[in-house]
Amino acid sequence: MSIEITHLGSGSKGNAALLSSGDSRALIDCGFSLRQTEKRLSLIGVAPDSIDAILVTHHHKDHSGSALNASKSWGAKLHCNLETAMRLGWRPLEDCRTFSNLERVECATGLSLITVPVPHDDAENVAVIASDREGGRVAIVTDLGEATAELEKHLRGCNHISIEANYDYTKLIQGPYPDSLKRRISGRGGHLSNTQTAELLGNVCHSGLDSIVLCHLSEKNNAPHLAESEVLMTIGDTFSGDISVSKQSGPEFSHWTGNAGSRRFAAA
Repeated sequence: MSIEITHLGSGSKGNAALLSSGDSRALIDCGFSLRQTEKRLSLIGVAPDSIDAILVTHHHKDHSGSALNASKSWGAKLHCNLETAMRLGWRPLEDCRTFSNLERVECATGLSLITVPVPHDDAENVAVIASDREGGRVAIVTDLGEATAELEKHLRGCNHISIEANYDYTKLIQGPYPDSLKRRISGRGGHLSNTQTAELLGNVCHSGLDSIVLCHLSEKNNAPHLAESEVLMTIGDTFSGDISVSKQSGPEFSHWTGNAGSRRFAAA
C-alpha cells in the first residue's frame, strides 16, 4: 500500500491537498469554497463524505476557508492547533480537535500525521509529515520564510515532498509591491524563494525521494519554469524522480510513494 498525493490547487486564492492510503483519506488544508472543493474532488472521483479528516495548517483564509463547513457537511474530523482554532473562532471538542507541535495525529486508520512548526508571520503554522503502515512518508510544506533544523530533520527520509517555491527574488525586488511587503515576503516569517527551496531540497534529497511538487507559487513574482529550473540546477545530479508544479487551477496530477511517476488528468 502507498500514499497517494493529489493537490486540488495551490496558491494565494486557495490550497488543499488530498492524501489517500487504502480507504483512509485526509485533506491537508481546505482553502477553497465548499462548492469548489467538492467540484475538484469530483474530478478525481472522490466522494466528499469518504474523507476521514481535515487538518488545517494555520488560520489564513487560503488554507482554512471552508474547513469547518466541510467538516460538518462531510462528517470529517477537523484538526488544528489551539492558536488556529482561537483565531478562527472554532470551539475545541465541539468543532475541532486541537494538537500541539510535533504531536502525532492519528487522523485515519491508514494515515498518521506529525505537525512540525514553521515560521510564518501572524500565524502558528505547521508543516505536515504523513506516514502509512508500510513506512511511506510524505511532506506538505507551505507558508514559511525559512527552513528550520527541525523541519530538515523530518524531511529527510520522505518519499514525496510538496513544498512552496513562492517567489523569484529578482521578480519580487523589481516588481510593483511596496518595499514593506517585499520585506515581509522575503523575511523569516514570509515565504520561501526558489533559491531557498532549492537549497533545502538539496540538503534533504536522497535516493528514496520519488517525487517533488513545487506549490504556492506567486502569480506576480514567480513562474513555473523559473521555480523548476532553479530546483533542478541544485538537485538535478542526485534526483531522478518526478518534479511537478501545482497551480491554482488543480487538480492536475497525483503521485504515489514508492513510484517515481505521476498520473495526470484534466484540470478544473
